[in-house]
Amino acid sequence: MGVREIARIAGLSGAAVSLALRDSPKVSEATRQRVRKIARQIDYRPNARFAELMAQIRAARAGRIEGCFGVISLYDQPRPWERSPHLSAIYQSMQQRARELGYRLEPVWLAAPGMTRRRICSVLDARGIEGLLSFGSPNLHEEFPSELDHYAVVTVGLSIKGRIHRVTSHFFGDTIATLERLSGLGYRNPGLVLGNYEEARSGGAHTGAYFAWRQRSRPRGRTIPILRLDGLDEGRFRAWRKRQQPDVIVFIHTSDVVQEFASFLRREDVDVPGELGVAALTHLLDGTGFSGMQQNQPLLGAWAVELLVSRVMHRDFGIPATPHIELVESRWIDGASLRRGESPVPAADGVPPTF
Repeated sequence: MGVREIARIAGLSGAAVSLALRDSPKVSEATRQRVRKIARQIDYRPNARFAELMAQIRAARAGRIEGCFGVISLYDQPRPWERSPHLSAIYQSMQQRARELGYRLEPVWLAAPGMTRRRICSVLDARGIEGLLSFGSPNLHEEFPSELDHYAVVTVGLSIKGRIHRVTSHFFGDTIATLERLSGLGYRNPGLVLGNYEEARSGGAHTGAYFAWRQRSRPRGRTIPILRLDGLDEGRFRAWRKRQQPDVIVFIHTSDVVQEFASFLRREDVDVPGELGVAALTHLLDGTGFSGMQQNQPLLGAWAVELLVSRVMHRDFGIPATPHIELVESRWIDGASLRRGESPVPAADGVPPTF
């Protein structure tokens, strides 16, 4: 139990909770009392090492000492976040948290014309960059450049192989949480439609979670075979659905394919959620009308920066013997693709979208 748990219960930001726990006048007395009460209820104990780290950061900021982190990726374009709403949201969060902690970010394109790995190190060293934030690679089997192994590195996701500090979505937990929610709504025969690329990027977590949940919750029931797709294969989906007869589908794919799936169901005149429930797990659910899990880009970016600051402060450079991995739970978005239970979770704006 920590600051983030208190923040979740109190409905506050982590920064506000930290201020309240330090009895800062920047938050109201009522808020300070409420936070302290929750802290007592969950038996919160402050982490002394983290408190020391944050004290160092605040001292650096007070002294107007500005550090710089490099932002790298193994994509074939200089700023992949400019073409991806998902990566853009992570990058914006990185920028915000870095500014709050007294750092600035500087993108460095590893694949720039004429940019050798030795040249990259010279550039980073000349700019005083000790820490690198990595956006990973579209190639799931990419190795991290050995020439950069003397910096502190934190990557987002699982796509780069090797022992690296990481911040990634909690794919296994997200799938379990979704299935538990569907069971609570009365669904009894969930089927899983899974993109091959998304399964690879999760390290097989979605498949493991699905079978683990079925074994625990329906040990004597029939387990619907997973439908694995590279894209939206409409013919295979129709045949699979007709044969397996799921009452709800957990659809896990990239955002563009999730959008295609929503359009496909409308063309097929499938009554959602009356005839079939759908919960989607993807990067962004905006505009789909689906209920489901959307990856938590603000926390992915912020936690990556915090982890890198911690590694630099502890002079933890090079390939770690034991990598630190932060798992970020996705956010539930309440759409219009699931039937309502007695106490449905309200949408963020209080008005669920129309499927």
